[in-house]
Amino acid sequence: MKSTQGFSLQIDKLKTSLDNADAVIIGAGAGLSTSAGMTYSGERFLKHFSDFREKYGFSDMYSGGFYPFPSLEEFWAYWSRYVYINRYENPEIPVYNKLLNLVKNKDHFVLTTNVDHCFQKAGFDKSRLFYTQGDYGLFQCSLPCHNKTYDNEESILRMYAKQKNMKIPTSLIPRCPICGRAMSMNLRADNTFVQDEGWYEAQARYENFISNHKNDRVLYLELGVGNNTPIIIKYPFWNYTNLNPKAIYACVNFNEPYCPPQIENRSILIKSNINKVLDKLV
Repeated sequence: MKSTQGFSLQIDKLKTSLDNADAVIIGAGAGLSTSAGMTYSGERFLKHFSDFREKYGFSDMYSGGFYPFPSLEEFWAYWSRYVYINRYENPEIPVYNKLLNLVKNKDHFVLTTNVDHCFQKAGFDKSRLFYTQGDYGLFQCSLPCHNKTYDNEESILRMYAKQKNMKIPTSLIPRCPICGRAMSMNLRADNTFVQDEGWYEAQARYENFISNHKNDRVLYLELGVGNNTPIIIKYPFWNYTNLNPKAIYACVNFNEPYCPPQIENRSILIKSNINKVLDKLV
């Protein structure tokens, strides 16, 4: 079902649901970071990757992440720059700050497919976050030969600082400390993705939160979630709402938000920029 109610009415309903909720579970997709200015194409891509675009022809950061670079020196020149600007640069991210201000006095948890660390930059408690798809701040063995991840800040900053002509020095290529193979990013792209101890601990905290509030007045707040991986956030949120008659499902999406008819009378669907909606709520 798609929204047919006016913007102001939907905002009022969302305000009321936030006020009345015993718990808020945020499901965050790429659209949330896009609303914060963390775009992967257009002007921001050209500002940082015009040299790669000219040489290799791809037109956005995401596509570049799958490009078959001819050497590890070029691969890591690209990725160190990519990770630096999307993970370690510290631009103001008011969208996330506004979101934290909305829920900081509520029992809340965040489930996200984003990997850019923006929630923690904004001050969200790490113990209330579950990053299902990885983290730009982590390496893993590319095989992988063992089930562990490694903080990459020092390595990324070195590669970013030392790259020249779209290559890094060979000596800076990150290697697995166990088997010596090249490292890779800890991002879910195929069946080599490492779910380490921290991943499973975060999953357990999320599942416990869901279980502890399954009969409470819960607001399932979905922000900027697309249709690439709906089984992670969208479909479970629909199901939890359907199972709990006290629950409310809210979807804010710049594209068309929708929900199944079974929960239509307990859904808030807002087609708008997330930043605009948060301004109204704050």
